[in-house]
Amino acid sequence: MDFGLSDHQKLIRETVRQFMEVEVRPHVKEWERTEHFPVEAIEKLALLGCCGMLVPEEWGGAGLDTISYVLMIEEVARVHAAMATALSVTNSAVQLPLLAFGNAAQKNRYLKRLAAGEILGAFCLTEPAAGSDAAGIQAMAVRDGENYRINGTKTWVTNGSAAGVFIVFAKTDPAAGGKGISAFLVEPGYAGLKVGRHEDKMGQRSSPSVELLFNDCLVPAAGRLGEEGQGLKIALSALDGGRIGIAALAVGLAQGALEESVKFARARKAFGKAIGEFQAIQWMLADMHTEIEAARGLVYHAASLKDAGGKMGSAASRAKLYASEMANRVVYKAVQIHGSQGYSRESEVERMYRDARVIPIYEGTSEIQRTIIARDLLNRG
Repeated sequence: MDFGLSDHQKLIRETVRQFMEVEVRPHVKEWERTEHFPVEAIEKLALLGCCGMLVPEEWGGAGLDTISYVLMIEEVARVHAAMATALSVTNSAVQLPLLAFGNAAQKNRYLKRLAAGEILGAFCLTEPAAGSDAAGIQAMAVRDGENYRINGTKTWVTNGSAAGVFIVFAKTDPAAGGKGISAFLVEPGYAGLKVGRHEDKMGQRSSPSVELLFNDCLVPAAGRLGEEGQGLKIALSALDGGRIGIAALAVGLAQGALEESVKFARARKAFGKAIGEFQAIQWMLADMHTEIEAARGLVYHAASLKDAGGKMGSAASRAKLYASEMANRVVYKAVQIHGSQGYSRESEVERMYRDARVIPIYEGTSEIQRTIIARDLLNRG
């Protein structure tokens, strides 16, 4: 399959790369140290169309293809994985289900503002006792006239402290199990909704992951996304598309680690010559580069299948599985190449090492991806 980029796609890649180098890279260390969520930088990226890339122009988006979106996420993650996570969630996990299942009123109220970057979106599925088992959520939504009352707790909500709209999943028919889950569009100002604790994370510290507490949170019935009982279908469709973005994030982060390693290998001297002249270092760099290119191929393949509109099967899971685990292998080697400097908080690769560890966990663990891939294989034909 030919993944040759168009001139427009190359322009997107170069424009985002230049923005990240000039506007973001100088501030990343301070943002991560202070856990500052860079809303201002994201708003500037929104002016470049990066907050609504997959949304059609009629709803305020750029109406671009998934390959273009992947290129944007790669370039952001190459410099700042935390920002890429925030953009992936609002672009994919929130806007795509709203586009697919929302009615005209909901799209007018939220989708146009999301696509323009006026607000960010958050995806609220995980709970203290429910992660990979999405059907096991305990949050409840009870119909009360023209409203629903939601009670429960959501955890690890990316963008949770800054979002303008949340997609919240809750059970409307507990006896129906996974088929009794519904989805709701919730605004941060609704009574009964409170932001709880912020997770003190290993990495991606400037991307807020928070707890949301729902205590008789009153949500208008008009805010239900799709029909009652469609919630699990909506959640799984969002995660399926979102995995392509997270896989692209992994590729971008690994690319950044490789570039830092090549630069260091050229500059660092040992035994009278640059360490890049030693075979041990050369082999690590070669393995890193080869794995990145293999992962990039899987990501672009999944993106092209999504754009073609046909059955994607387990392609997104294959991309997410391989790219997320690849990124961890690459950053491990990057730290090794840097030696003691790679263990210092002053180095870029130290942060990348911490940032990469969550990628095989969020938006579906590696174990869940392997299950999806295996089931797809066993069910063919």
